[in-house]
Amino acid sequence: GLAVYFGQKDCAYCKALMEINLKIPDIKNTMRKNFDVIPIDIWDSRQVNDIEGVSLTEREYSIREKTNFTPSFIFYDVDGNIALRLRGYYPPYSFRAALRYVVEGFYKEETLQAYMERADPPGKFDLEDLNSQPFFERPPYALDRSHFKAEKPLIVFFEQKNCHACDILHTEPLGNPNVLDLIEKFDVVQLDVEADDPVLTPAGENLTARKWFEKLGIFYTPALVFFDRSGKEIIRLDSVTGLHRLQGVMRYVLSDAYKKYPTYLEYRFGRMDAY
Repeated sequence: GLAVYFGQKDCAYCKALMEINLKIPDIKNTMRKNFDVIPIDIWDSRQVNDIEGVSLTEREYSIREKTNFTPSFIFYDVDGNIALRLRGYYPPYSFRAALRYVVEGFYKEETLQAYMERADPPGKFDLEDLNSQPFFERPPYALDRSHFKAEKPLIVFFEQKNCHACDILHTEPLGNPNVLDLIEKFDVVQLDVEADDPVLTPAGENLTARKWFEKLGIFYTPALVFFDRSGKEIIRLDSVTGLHRLQGVMRYVLSDAYKKYPTYLEYRFGRMDAY
């Protein structure tokens, strides 16, 4: 198969992919054995031909494929069909599972989320609660914006218990004063992806937290999904999220830049071109 890798210079997440994930022997061997890897620099103006033979610059290609975050991959099977898109950095456990999902052909039968859920983790003892924050709204979760616009955009935090990445999010980015200032300008809700708490979604659907998470096709926690005042999804952060990326996306939403720049990548290019 073919793996198109989207990266950029001075990208801490790309560095983590190279120095952590791709130095693990089984991951490195799986990549070498099963994929021809084509690197794309999201900022570069060099011409490339896509799998259909269309000629465009690396930057244009990155925008077209909605590569909002680096590192990202598009995995193609031997017939040239897209098997999987990965946007953002995923730790070795999740990245390894994604590779096996493609290599072993599970993408033909089920979503990556369903594949991940079939893992049989050890039983959980001494379950802890989700991380609490004073800015999280209390239930009932009436998030419907389809009939009347809300005053603020919405962030939905999808989390689960005993989640190390969730703990890091709450300790580091969500402990930053600048982030806390920005988050006051949003309506913010936290949902347990393993719970059956009733939710009236921004689109006006009655679902449980678990069912909504499944419907959105997310397989990583914590995941932050941003909605506009009318209940339309703007963007999601469903991979490892650090301080800089979180602040950038929040400003992208709050400034209404998404109306001018449909993707976060175009927004970043637009800001750079302004200088």
